[in-house]
Amino acid sequence: MPTVVIASPKGGAGKSTTAVLLGTELAHAGANVVMLDCDPNQSLTLWADRGPLPDRISVLSSVSESDIVKTIKRHDTDGQIVIVDLEGVASRLVSRAISQADLVITPMRATTLDATIGVRALQLISEEEEALDRRIPHAVVFTMTKAIRSKQHSGIAGSLAEQGVDLINPPLMERAAFSALFEFGGDLHTMPAQGNMKGAIENAAQFAQAVYQRLAGEAGE
Repeated sequence: MPTVVIASPKGGAGKSTTAVLLGTELAHAGANVVMLDCDPNQSLTLWADRGPLPDRISVLSSVSESDIVKTIKRHDTDGQIVIVDLEGVASRLVSRAISQADLVITPMRATTLDATIGVRALQLISEEEEALDRRIPHAVVFTMTKAIRSKQHSGIAGSLAEQGVDLINPPLMERAAFSALFEFGGDLHTMPAQGNMKGAIENAAQFAQAVYQRLAGEAGE
């Protein structure tokens, strides 16, 4: 089954939130999910410790550079999806994880700074593709977006699209429920209501479905 790597060289772009939303929604839909916490901040581990893990999810903490490849291979088995949350820097660990990916997702806020730094992740993927002599599917998802799209957001999205970058729609909106996952643990379906829960659940489910369609498409090629 596929390995999804969440990679961005910029902190605060929403990597761990993206990982948790994707993992919990895929598990809610019936998939078995293994989540690898490779970020020194251990955000996934903090989330996992907040409450009972949702069904069909396991979290492995403190996965190191020396362990990352064999850990992915050990859990990349039939019936499981592996999601890797990486540190917010360009490092050997990040490169090794990307080398094993069936899909790399780069979260970024729709700002010029995030886009400029986020492009470095795309360059790192390109370097791994060249070294491995294989294509590594990758996509960008905008995070913490507003209901009304700014001109800056539209401009950045247009520029990335012109460069042939795959943009995941819908973007992940700025939702109280998304940030509250790290306070309550669990998933959007079990946590106490925070803001517009229906909108948050729909947003997360549609995002996970968009990712799953990419994974299914790659598997079918």
